[in-house]
Amino acid sequence: MPTSQDMTTEFDPGLLDALQHQVAVFARRAEQTRLGGTGQLRNSMDRAAYLLLNRLDQEGPMGVKALAAGMGIDSSTVTRQVAPLVDTGLVKRTSHPEDGRAVVLQLSPRGLARLEEVRSSRRQLMVEVTDGWTPDERESFCTLLTRFNTALSVRQSAHTGHAGGESGGTATTEGPSESAPTS
Repeated sequence: MPTSQDMTTEFDPGLLDALQHQVAVFARRAEQTRLGGTGQLRNSMDRAAYLLLNRLDQEGPMGVKALAAGMGIDSSTVTRQVAPLVDTGLVKRTSHPEDGRAVVLQLSPRGLARLEEVRSSRRQLMVEVTDGWTPDERESFCTLLTRFNTALSVRQSAHTGHAGGESGGTATTEGPSESAPTS
């Protein structure tokens, strides 16, 4: 099995240093802005909330375990992250349609409206940030970023034993889902 030293010598170390630096800068800038989009501050949303709401929108109602597995995180983490979304009325707990004893999480109409507001704002941010890019450049960047996120997700799941999630999603202008290709 090749060592990490063997693997890095196959590639240009200077390019790998530049890549890791740009990823770190991207992570910092994304966190600073929370990729909150444009317009009023109310259009920003916590990353965890955005990913949870987005998954519920794209995949429909589901239990905590299914949501956690799909996102590659612990059920306890999902429970903790969902609590404020339920408290603010963005997510509602309902009975499972086939097993009334089980509870599923569902995006509320208020949650969908809030998610669409944030998506719209983030779309506008992407328009502004990629102003001057061709449609092919936007598509290539999205494809490569999705591939990068998928590789990180696979690596993370191999190290933690969690099913990979949050790998990106589809290459759409609406924003990522957490499932594999689609960031």
